[in-house]
Amino acid sequence: MRKRRTSLLALPFTIYALIFIAAPLLLIVVYSFCVSPQNGVTLTLEHYKKFFDFSNPVYLQVLWRSIYIAVISTAICLLLGYPMAYILSKLRPGLRQVLSVLFVLPMWMNFLLRTYSWMSLLEKTGLINSFLEAINLPAFNIMYTQWAIVLGNVYNFLPFMILPIYNVLIKIDQSVIEAAQDLGADSMKVFGRVILPLSLGGVASGISMTFMPAVTTFVISKLLGGGQNALIGDLIEKQFKTTGNWGFGSAMSVIIMVLILLAMNFTSSYEKDREEGGQLL
Repeated sequence: MRKRRTSLLALPFTIYALIFIAAPLLLIVVYSFCVSPQNGVTLTLEHYKKFFDFSNPVYLQVLWRSIYIAVISTAICLLLGYPMAYILSKLRPGLRQVLSVLFVLPMWMNFLLRTYSWMSLLEKTGLINSFLEAINLPAFNIMYTQWAIVLGNVYNFLPFMILPIYNVLIKIDQSVIEAAQDLGADSMKVFGRVILPLSLGGVASGISMTFMPAVTTFVISKLLGGGQNALIGDLIEKQFKTTGNWGFGSAMSVIIMVLILLAMNFTSSYEKDREEGGQLL
């Protein structure tokens, strides 16, 4: 009886998932094998051959650029996010909660508006360059470059790195740290041999949650990159909204989905190994 009741409670979510998640994904996969999805289903592999054409690797270069920028953005988020999460976890509970809200607060604003705000800061006549000119310093021009895209990625996705690491750090048993200190370990050894290994699960989650949106973004590259550094997300948007080549756009979407699933599988298997290792210890 309880099992049947649970199944009935899960039925609305199952219907929702089938309509709004499974069905669109299935359509994308089907379209990726179609010559012209709008005019009927004719199966082909031409879209995948076009993307992986090594004689003219235009699309592969865009994919590499997307991965390259996403890796740099994720690395910077990790370098900034881990110390922030560590400091946050060491504060008293009241102050910790206030600062946690402040980290999440920018995410309540529209993603597009947050990116537009950086345009007003970075452009030649923006606030940063106006301030530099006022104090007789050279202009800081990175607008419409890859570094502007990296900056936009770091600003928008940094909370996705901080929060998973922070959630793991506050759950570390203090008795483990005290035991290491009682055995003569100084603060550096406690961090390197106790805290850091125990927090790697949060690091893996943060990397996954930061890398996935960074590699697929198109708004940031369009606004801050000025279209001069097109990423894979820009190409996919162009296929659907400009050229009307839904089949090729779907094929690129499937390729990105496969890459993301591989990354998620890697991080989830890593977290599982860490949990099993912790249980054995």
